[in-house]
Amino acid sequence: MNTRFIGGGPALLVKNRSRTLVVADLHIGIEADLAAHGWHIPSRSASRLERLLTCIAESDPDRVVLLGDVKHNLPQTTRQEYRELPGLLDAIREKAPLLVVPGNHDTGIARFLEPGELLPSGGAIIDGTGYTHGHTIPAPELAGHLILAGHHHPLVAIRDEVGCALRAPAYLRAGVDAAALFSRARKPGERQETGEPDPEKTVRGTRETRVLFMPAFNECAGFDVVRILRHPFSPLSRALRQETVEIFLADGTYLGPVRMTEPGEEYGPV
Repeated sequence: MNTRFIGGGPALLVKNRSRTLVVADLHIGIEADLAAHGWHIPSRSASRLERLLTCIAESDPDRVVLLGDVKHNLPQTTRQEYRELPGLLDAIREKAPLLVVPGNHDTGIARFLEPGELLPSGGAIIDGTGYTHGHTIPAPELAGHLILAGHHHPLVAIRDEVGCALRAPAYLRAGVDAAALFSRARKPGERQETGEPDPEKTVRGTRETRVLFMPAFNECAGFDVVRILRHPFSPLSRALRQETVEIFLADGTYLGPVRMTEPGEEYGPV
């Protein structure tokens, strides 16, 4: 399996037996939410779609996977989302088959999708790679695979010696404590149903589980990688082996361990 970083997205092309273009966190309709809080900006959905179609043209994928939070508002669907989502999704379908992993913002997304396009909320394996949004415990069958996840919107701050900083979308790659992560699939004391896979048995003896947190495609969304690690807010981020965390820019430039993004400061979880 090979990957190609597409900085103009950000997007990721996963190449194995087939080619999968992956995009996370479009958050279509975010402008309506910003307006409700006093920030009035024109919709940028058309420019985001143009960027996405450019990524599709450059990568020639066999499918496009939207890694959750296709829409922004919850629990309702706004007029902006009703107006913009159908055309955006149709434009993608004209270029390649579409699959959607639902995220926590995707209430009601099924009404905009065609049969077979909506994947399970816990994620799925596609051509040997795991895909999940990242707000819930992944499905046990994702153990032992590379898991691509959205939800976290990682940004990295690159500082120079005088303190000036550039904030840029980034990828966060790390190993995962799979036993701890998938053992949370059942609540303490909850009994296993007949025929239900046992998460602990699923991860036992599997290969190492790794995760790659993808940056948000929506330029208005971002969260500092150091804050993601120091204050984890999802099952996946709480299960990261923090000593293995590495950072990449959107174009694939390798920055190194996360401590390299904090010059002069000793990094460590608190």
